[in-house]
Amino acid sequence: MKRGKKYIEAAKQIQRGNLYEKSEAISLVKKAAVAKFDETIEAHIRTGCDGRHADQQIRGAVVLPYGTGKTVRILVFAKDAKADEAQAAGADFVGGQELVPKIQNEGWLDFDVVVATPDMMGVVGRLGRVLGPKGLMPNPKAGTVTMDVTKAINDIKAGKIEYRLDKTNIIHVPIGKASFTEEQLADNFQTLVDAIIKARPAAVKGQFLKSVTLTSTMGPGIKINPMRLQ
Repeated sequence: MKRGKKYIEAAKQIQRGNLYEKSEAISLVKKAAVAKFDETIEAHIRTGCDGRHADQQIRGAVVLPYGTGKTVRILVFAKDAKADEAQAAGADFVGGQELVPKIQNEGWLDFDVVVATPDMMGVVGRLGRVLGPKGLMPNPKAGTVTMDVTKAINDIKAGKIEYRLDKTNIIHVPIGKASFTEEQLADNFQTLVDAIIKARPAAVKGQFLKSVTLTSTMGPGIKINPMRLQ
């Protein structure tokens, strides 16, 4: 893959194979974000879990103190009073049965998070094939299947993010933007790490955090010493 001049210059600051302290990694990832837009800073955390086993799955949500810097569009599946409540709480889209063909047949996906009341999960379940692969299916563990739609919407708008293992047992999560201060990124990152460590399945033995890498959208990866985090 051909890399641009800016990427090559940024990569020179990072020693390959080096494991950095958290503060140094955050400083470097900000310096390496040299694109013309405000790059997203992401954490990629490889765990000792084997997601093929049900008792080693990790899935949850945490509110980052400074949010992600991204405006999140929320779709709520609800009816009657709960639909009115969702509108009042600031949901971007609210609906029910009528949205199924729009998503299924028209490919409408102008939203980032889906929240549903428990009584609407029968309707939402029909969209599993579309929403599931995109990580958009509401889930009680993530707080997106709930009767308290106001709290769900407020938390998401405040910077609540979902974390889960992918097929390679890695968790990929945004922790902010390159325009954030080092302190804001550090607080967001530590909040995420603390939540993941707390969610450690009892069945996982040995070292839990195998590798932790910070990257910006266009920048190189910077590895953090995982032993200093757990």
